[in-house]
Amino acid sequence: MKVPRLLLLTDRGQLPPGRGLVETLASCAAAGATTVVLRELDLDEPARAALADALSAHMQVISARTVLPGVRGLHLAAHQAVPAPGGPPHGRSCHDQAAVARAAEEGAAYVTISPVASTVSKPGYGPALGAEGVRRAVEAAGGLPVLALGGVSAGSAAHLSAAGAHGVAVMGAVMRAHDPAAVVSALMAELGE
Repeated sequence: MKVPRLLLLTDRGQLPPGRGLVETLASCAAAGATTVVLRELDLDEPARAALADALSAHMQVISARTVLPGVRGLHLAAHQAVPAPGGPPHGRSCHDQAAVARAAEEGAAYVTISPVASTVSKPGYGPALGAEGVRRAVEAAGGLPVLALGGVSAGSAAHLSAAGAHGVAVMGAVMRAHDPAAVVSALMAELGE
């Protein structure tokens, strides 16, 4: 799996009224985003599979927590067991150095480290790790790509990349944006993409 420098995560609950998830991600793809983690865990599997299929017309889809037909990968929660051999490549949510090191040992394709800053999407979750926490995660990863997540916005991506992150993972800053494509363009410019 080619790990992107900008990874989007979905949350249709944060979309402005009247704007759909597929529409939002299509505009993000037009701005250069290539990969999305499909969350939407409140939907049943057939509905998530249909959404994954619709999104795959615009970008590579990674499914959160469960394997769906046609997806390119699986994104595991911090507590989830590693899938059986032969499944799609997987990434993992991590919140400290020890979890990052375990993910590297288990053969993850990438990890997210969060929260790097306070976040509107998950208030009170933390403490914020900051650039120093990203540096420690990168050291623990031993070459595994680390994506900074949580409170990331245009203006912070370059700082996190300078701390050693392969890139950033973003949910709320894109989902809530009046112009999600502009946010994607700004983030990609910061990341040198």
